[in-house]
Amino acid sequence: MSATPGGADTKDAGGRLGLTRGDVVQEFGWDEDVDDDLRVQVENAVDGDLVDGDYGNVVDAVLLWWREDDGDLVDALVDALTDLADGGVIWLLTPKVGRPGEVEAADITEAAPIAGLAVTTTMSICADWTATRLAAPKNHPR
Repeated sequence: MSATPGGADTKDAGGRLGLTRGDVVQEFGWDEDVDDDLRVQVENAVDGDLVDGDYGNVVDAVLLWWREDDGDLVDALVDALTDLADGGVIWLLTPKVGRPGEVEAADITEAAPIAGLAVTTTMSICADWTATRLAAPKNHPR
């Protein structure tokens, strides 16, 4: 079993994110600092490649890599909703506390409802990144 510093088991990160074979996962915010092992585990879980913002079809989940200086989080969340299927989720991946680009938890809890989302879960997903699950509240039209 593979564990990362900070206690996050990343052996089955895709499964921990609730992703299964056949899911289509769209990725935004890729840069040199992302965790490639996490990306591979997600691709293994869905048995397919991640798709980018130009995909143009419905997706089951979104991975949004986000850093403090990336711009307006509300705008990014709204953009991430564009191709997301009803019942789909956005996994907001942010640098852990103390890492360059860390995002304050208060910024996420403030931005999510403005974008029509609710924070449902936050977990350590790998050595340098935290994953926050965002979903449209039940009975909430997007």
